[in-house]
Amino acid sequence: MATVTQEMVKKAGVNLDELIDLLVKNAAAELTTFYYYTILRLNLIDLDGEGIKEIAEVARIEDRNHFEALVPRIYELGGKLPESMVDFHNMSGCPPAKLPRNPRDIKAMLTILVEAERCAVRQYTHVCNLTAGKDHRTYDLALSILNEEIEHESWFSEFLGEGPSGHFMRRGETSPFVSKFLR
Repeated sequence: MATVTQEMVKKAGVNLDELIDLLVKNAAAELTTFYYYTILRLNLIDLDGEGIKEIAEVARIEDRNHFEALVPRIYELGGKLPESMVDFHNMSGCPPAKLPRNPRDIKAMLTILVEAERCAVRQYTHVCNLTAGKDHRTYDLALSILNEEIEHESWFSEFLGEGPSGHFMRRGETSPFVSKFLR
């Protein structure tokens, strides 16, 4: 356990219990999103769905990476994951990105995808605001995840016709911001 790490975070004025709670809820959101995006991606079929499938797959894999990057920080700060997967799912910081009633409704599917990303952007912005200038490691991790979540939101919002975002799909590279935490 990183005792000095915990001491320094507390000394900087961060409520450690609140931070751990947020990180665990975000880890739950990332893992459940990975699961639900798997189901969504499998249902992205026909001409409309195929164009979105690759982007959904990148977001899915990066959400798994976000989970993997968050877990060590949770434990460094003295937290832990719940023993029950059901409890973990139900504490998610974002609502589940479940398949719409009509899985052939691509617009409904895109709305679910973009709303999941928007929730993640809000969650990580909150963590960044709590840790900026106080807990450098958590801030760096949350900012790295935030950067990827903003790209995911941009990709899906373009498909909804909300306008150009200036973001381009990455080729052959996943988690360019978070990868340093996965080594």
